[in-house]
Amino acid sequence: METETERPQDPQNDSQQDSKKPNPSSLAFRIWPPTQRTRDAVIARLIETLTTPSVLSKRYGSMPTDEADSAARSIENEAFSAADAEAAASAEVDGIEVLQVYSKEISKRILDSVKSRASAAGTGSTTALDDSNNGTEAAGEASEDAVSSVEMEA
Repeated sequence: METETERPQDPQNDSQQDSKKPNPSSLAFRIWPPTQRTRDAVIARLIETLTTPSVLSKRYGSMPTDEADSAARSIENEAFSAADAEAAASAEVDGIEVLQVYSKEISKRILDSVKSRASAAGTGSTTALDDSNNGTEAAGEASEDAVSSVEMEA
């Protein structure tokens, strides 16, 4: 039966192993663009927001799951494209700023989506000032919840 004998320490071998270990000062944390896993989690959260009782559903009604799925995918894709265009337009824009654009675009698009669905169905408030103030706050809360819950998962 063979036993492993202790080998003498080789300084050159140790330095090669150390170079394989990530150096904390050389690690880069990239917040933009999000991974596909993160984008999928945002979509799932949007679907949940659109189909379950929430601030938006109380005001504009909830959507069936299949409709919410296509709406959420469209909302996320359009918001991602807008934020990515912002990132590409200026090299000085950092990831946090682009993430804020992404979140605001999701808020805007989710609100537009539920408003158009509610007006087509004849539900929801028709007062423009009331809609713009309360709806924007509700959509902002929904998208911030989606993005922040995803950030925690990542």
